[in-house]
Amino acid sequence: MRRSALPDNLLRRTFTTKTADAAGVSNGRTRAKDLIRVSRGILVPDGVPLHGAAALAAYTEANPASVLSHLSAARLWGIPLPPRQQGDWRIHLANPPSNAAPRRVNVVGHRLTFARGEIWKLDGVRLTGAARTWLDLAALLSWQELVAAGDFLVCSHGAGFPVPRQSVCSIDDLVRVAASHPGYRGLRNARAALELIRVGADSPPETAMRLELVAAGLPEPELNVVVHDEEGRPRLWPDGAYRQYSISLQYDGDHHNGPEQYLRDMRRLETTKMLGWEEIRLGRNDLTGEHPTVVHKVANALRAKGWKPQ
Repeated sequence: MRRSALPDNLLRRTFTTKTADAAGVSNGRTRAKDLIRVSRGILVPDGVPLHGAAALAAYTEANPASVLSHLSAARLWGIPLPPRQQGDWRIHLANPPSNAAPRRVNVVGHRLTFARGEIWKLDGVRLTGAARTWLDLAALLSWQELVAAGDFLVCSHGAGFPVPRQSVCSIDDLVRVAASHPGYRGLRNARAALELIRVGADSPPETAMRLELVAAGLPEPELNVVVHDEEGRPRLWPDGAYRQYSISLQYDGDHHNGPEQYLRDMRRLETTKMLGWEEIRLGRNDLTGEHPTVVHKVANALRAKGWKPQ
């Protein structure tokens, strides 16, 4: 017997049996073999790759009180997570204290108290807001990792950059959410991270670079710097900069190994020299180990330009 087609709005997402019933799908159709029952009352079409909100939609549909939180919310907001967390695909779901914590297969249940404005909707899914998600991560991440998460959320670049970028939330939002939950688990970690969150870091390695330099007692590099030529045109956008010493810090990730990117990097170096600046090019290996090479490279460059430790 030929199976009836599912409604278009159920083809590419998880959905509940209640949602299917409301869409006119029969009980017999929901028991067909082309639908996988991933949890109690939650179905997913077989063979359909699901990502992001589409994979998690039914978990908040199943209970109007539930919201995605912690690692699950972080992934939907795009917050970078450390390698040890990237393989944990359990679904974090939170209920208010008046309800029991959610209990489902592959679900980590939480009971959370929310201040006003801390529950959002993203692509049709209820989840903790970006700033509140950051606070919830404070109990799971180190303070350095939490700085990187915060840097991602507040990062913005103005119109003078080749690719302008708007922040997801502000540092004030992070401060406000931390102040709204005194005694919250991880709050001390969050407060330590707040001291070093800055606007302008595009990636966790750029954050790690800055934190290593500060920890070593070197001046903190400035972010979101635009270097102009004599005619006032923007020509250089360093990942970190010491304007007083005309030193540019550039972190080159693995994607810089390709031939086209290599040529762009060489043109960037020529532009840096033409503008009278010095470029310090850094990679992943410069950030590893007990005494990261980035500290020695930057310290030597600063001393050569006249900087003296306090």
